Amino acid sequence: MHAVVTVHGMAAASPPRPRRRALGRLAVIALLLALPSFGCKERVSRAQCDELVSRFAELVVREKLPKAPPEAVRVEQAREREEAARDDNFKNCTTELRAEEYRCAMAAPTSEALIKCLE
Repeated sequence: MHAVVTVHGMAAASPPRPRRRALGRLAVIALLLALPSFGCKERVSRAQCDELVSRFAELVVREKLPKAPPEAVRVEQAREREEAARDDNFKNCTTELRAEEYRCAMAAPTSEALIKCLE
């Protein structure tokens, strides 16, 4: 049995209970999905921080030595990771860096552009 609701003087049947519950759940889910955009900013993971260091090192090597072999890039990435491990800013990467900054930095075409994304 459906309840009759009057809306602006016109009678309209309310949705059956299971449908109302489903609509209510959808509203709650939509609200939960929207919360990150209203409250806390989405942060990056440790793996993403590592990827960012590798990307930066790759850009630096490619800028200094455009024809550098893959091994030279890997050596520079390892050096950058070691340096980052001692850096306080990198240690705080997961708590300080926002996802939108990470996305900007990973898409940056140069090391300078990557740094600007993080400022």
